[in-house]
Amino acid sequence: MKDKTEKPGQQPPTVDERYTQWKSLVPVLYDWLANHNLLWPSLSCRWGPQFEQATYKNRQRLYLSEQTDGSVPNTLVIANCEVVKPRVAAAQHISQFNEEARSPFVKKFKTIIHPGEVNRIRELPQDSKIVATHTDSPDVLIWDVESQPNRHATLGVNNSRPDLILTGHQDNAEFALAMCPSEPFVLSGGKDKSVVLWSIHDHVSTLAAADQGETKSPGSGAGNSKPSAEGPTVQARGIFQGHDDTVEDVQFCPSSAQEFCSVGDDSCLILWDARAGSSPAVKVEKAHNADLHCVDWNPHDVNYILTGSADNTVRMFDRRNLTSGGVGSPIHIFEGHAAAVLCVQV
Repeated sequence: MKDKTEKPGQQPPTVDERYTQWKSLVPVLYDWLANHNLLWPSLSCRWGPQFEQATYKNRQRLYLSEQTDGSVPNTLVIANCEVVKPRVAAAQHISQFNEEARSPFVKKFKTIIHPGEVNRIRELPQDSKIVATHTDSPDVLIWDVESQPNRHATLGVNNSRPDLILTGHQDNAEFALAMCPSEPFVLSGGKDKSVVLWSIHDHVSTLAAADQGETKSPGSGAGNSKPSAEGPTVQARGIFQGHDDTVEDVQFCPSSAQEFCSVGDDSCLILWDARAGSSPAVKVEKAHNADLHCVDWNPHDVNYILTGSADNTVRMFDRRNLTSGGVGSPIHIFEGHAAAVLCVQV
């Protein structure tokens, strides 16, 4: 975007000059700012629950991944982050932050040796200890971050053992992953063009019993689970077919554990109802003019669904305008991006 302060014929500021200007304005732009450098790139980062409130700052869980070059294994990192409340941090402190240092506000709580890259992280709303991850495999991995041992990422170390492995995909499922806000259900989409639904209710109940002093092993209460060398596995509650290409994102309806939606590289937005079977309830053909990368369902009004696409637009749909034949058009198209939209959130 062109700088409006730029005069005709004047050379545009360099990246370093723009950065210096931004840094000088930091105390005006932000209530609080912290920088925490990682040793390796991160493919996924996710806020977890807030677990402590204090007068001047809150403590909140932070999940992030580390994608290595193979010299050490990939990891899932659970960190505790101290978030300073607005108007508390001094302007001088904000403006003098060290962007090359590791922030004292972010501290590693635990490291899990993850089998493969961590492409997506989602936490279970009903139990903040339970986290699901996607990697480049057909399985969804479930972790109890409190009971998992803390590991050190060194060459040759064995992978951490997942508390549960959710099976059902026939090909890699790398990005489409969601947790239900009302029930302990997990939803996934993958390259096999399918959407898969699991219930981990029995597993969560078993963990709760273990917390009360019982000695059951993770997953032992699940009627549809079986032990595995890598961890207990749980079979799918339902497999839903309707996409013609890779499913890129999935999302539960905020008001119903049986309703959810998905988008994919076939340019389709599909609404599903598990009570009605494994076929689409509504399939919107050509919801965008290119691959769909992301979707979100409005938690305040469940009639509205937001999508993002490789056609550089964000579109809003009203499900009341969508028929069982898949007829429907967006109620609004948001334009302005110069490249693909990879994430939307209401």
